[in-house]
Amino acid sequence: MIRVGIGGWTFAPWRGPFYPKGLPHAGELAHASRHVTAIEINGTFYRTQSPASYAKWAQETPDGFVFSLKGHRSVTNRKVLAEAAESIGFFLNSGITELGDKLGPILWQLAPLKRFDAADIDAFLGLLPPEQAGRPLRHVLEVRHPSFLVPEFAEIVRRRDVAVVYADSDDYASLADPSGEFVYARLQRSSAEHAAGYAEAALDEWARRANVWAAGGVPADLPRIEAAPPKAKAGKPRDVFVFFIAGEKVRNPAAAQALIGRL
Repeated sequence: MIRVGIGGWTFAPWRGPFYPKGLPHAGELAHASRHVTAIEINGTFYRTQSPASYAKWAQETPDGFVFSLKGHRSVTNRKVLAEAAESIGFFLNSGITELGDKLGPILWQLAPLKRFDAADIDAFLGLLPPEQAGRPLRHVLEVRHPSFLVPEFAEIVRRRDVAVVYADSDDYASLADPSGEFVYARLQRSSAEHAAGYAEAALDEWARRANVWAAGGVPADLPRIEAAPPKAKAGKPRDVFVFFIAGEKVRNPAAAQALIGRL
């Protein structure tokens, strides 16, 4: 399955370009979830949500829809990640399983200045449980400092079977080396120059890349640390999540819908 979405659903400039005139704010999630196939929730990074909120979001969205949750900053904004066990547990016990089948990947986003420390990263990934209340969890790590662009990091995440964000970004490290059982891309270059945020040719390319990922391959035109993917991972079909995040944010719903159309 290839799912394509946006970051959140509450953004005033979307009222008009994306949300119909007169749509109540309370109806925005229902509308968004019927025009994209996934949403990355950024608010969970800043504030603990209630079980009732998660249950409400699940009820408002259609079957097959998926939420990605950004893990709370108390976990990732720390000097020693290996000491985050208590914060991880608090976040995972906050009611996220109320999303049911709509619980998608959990995104652990590291601070931009967080440098690669092999022992610390390995220990942190070892703290991430494979399930919560009997529901399987999928973890994805976003690293943003260039010190992570080394083979040792690629080996650690592959051994831990944790996915790594592919960031299409001018500001942060980008690596497409396969590691976990799914692919998670955050596309951050939407522009006001194009009605759909990206040029037609660029959207065609992202559709091609998403299909390559879904088939178990690695797009040859994306940067990797290692020259070739490990044979054990090559060719194994995977779920793919593509989110249009940041950039010219007002254009991101149009970009997501354009990519869904191509897929």
